[in-house]
Amino acid sequence: MKNIISLLLILSSINMVAQKEIFDIATYSIPQGWKKQTSESTLQFTKEDANKDSYCAITLFKSMPSTATVAENFDLTWKSVVKQMVSATAEPQLQPTETENGWETQTGFATFETEGSKSVVYLITSSDNVTMMSMLILTNSDVYQTEITNFIESIILKKSKSTAKKPIKNEVNINRPVSISKNDGFAFTTTNFDDGWNSIVQEDWIEVKKENIKVLLHYPNKTIDSYSSDLMAGLKYAWDMLVAPKYSSATNMEFKPLFSWQSIEFAEAEMVEKATGKTVYVVFFKKHFSSGSGRYIEFIFPDRFSFENEFGIYTNQALASSWDKMANMTNYNKFAVAATDLKGKWTSNFSGMTQYVNAYTGADAGANTHASNENFEFGNGNTYKWDLGVASGFVGNIKFQSVKSAGKFTVLNNWQVKFSDIEGKPKTYKTQFTCIKGARVLWVGETGFGKKD
Repeated sequence: MKNIISLLLILSSINMVAQKEIFDIATYSIPQGWKKQTSESTLQFTKEDANKDSYCAITLFKSMPSTATVAENFDLTWKSVVKQMVSATAEPQLQPTETENGWETQTGFATFETEGSKSVVYLITSSDNVTMMSMLILTNSDVYQTEITNFIESIILKKSKSTAKKPIKNEVNINRPVSISKNDGFAFTTTNFDDGWNSIVQEDWIEVKKENIKVLLHYPNKTIDSYSSDLMAGLKYAWDMLVAPKYSSATNMEFKPLFSWQSIEFAEAEMVEKATGKTVYVVFFKKHFSSGSGRYIEFIFPDRFSFENEFGIYTNQALASSWDKMANMTNYNKFAVAATDLKGKWTSNFSGMTQYVNAYTGADAGANTHASNENFEFGNGNTYKWDLGVASGFVGNIKFQSVKSAGKFTVLNNWQVKFSDIEGKPKTYKTQFTCIKGARVLWVGETGFGKKD
């Protein structure tokens, strides 16, 4: 059994510090033909085949207090147990978390060599917000895969001790404090989404965090955003302006722009943060949507693997849907609306023109124009005034229309406002704020309004 005895001894010595809680296992089925060993802190099941020179060891650890999230519990256990045992450089490949009976489970694995033989280590950590329990699997062969799978499936963890309810799917909770945010005079400067991401208003970006990773949604910048006639030059210029000032050094830097009708800007490097002194893996990204809505996004992860586990591996296909998850991070620029935030005048302007040309002669066939101006003015006592003016038609025959109303509004919740009269009847709109540098955009339905001083 290649080095397995020494590895198990290391396991036992590492985990003698376990707390006095019992195992949180309701039932499990011992694999047939496996040897069972017990200690004050572990249950171990081993099997080896001398002829095939293969082995497998499964170790269950007694429950210990949960430190935080299942991902953080897993990371702590991996560093304190696995890295001491098999390799100082072993990094886990993570699988998606699973939830069952109130327990969240994180699984990761890595390969390593012992005495010239390649082996694999699996770590499974389950947390119920009160306690955590871990299972470690060591093997140098895939012949035990079925037995391992059956054993894992036989384990039933006791019902979670936590009674805390999780947010309803697709809802957001704006009450939990996340971290220090910029006080810009609005009621809500953080948003906690039910998928684990938290958005925080900052001076020059929206900081979106989850566990030990964060993403910076840089605000629009007229100078930087317009510097795009040369895609590579534009990417390097934006990197120098938005990314580089926060770091003291960079290694393994690569710029990988992709040309398409909706081009991709992608750059990566291992960087040392000035603020913390930590080495992080940074990806700088922008998708140039045809609508012009693309934004620069800075991804800051502990390492390349954790980034790829979250967003996938870099692809040189500009049209691949794999870019959507990265681009869609801009959707986390979303903040709730309070009645006190609305007071004042908010306005939205739009104009556009379509030029027509005769397909046969090439002669000018006229231009069709459209322009609109819409305003909300919110006053005391939840009163409002609303007006909309529209001018449209072919040049020389433009028609003008206008409509207005007034009444009272009601903030139904942090994301909906009801107006007593819009074009002759009550209407309820979804409402939210998005942030730009020094200001906010109020969205009423699908229309964005800027505040008029």
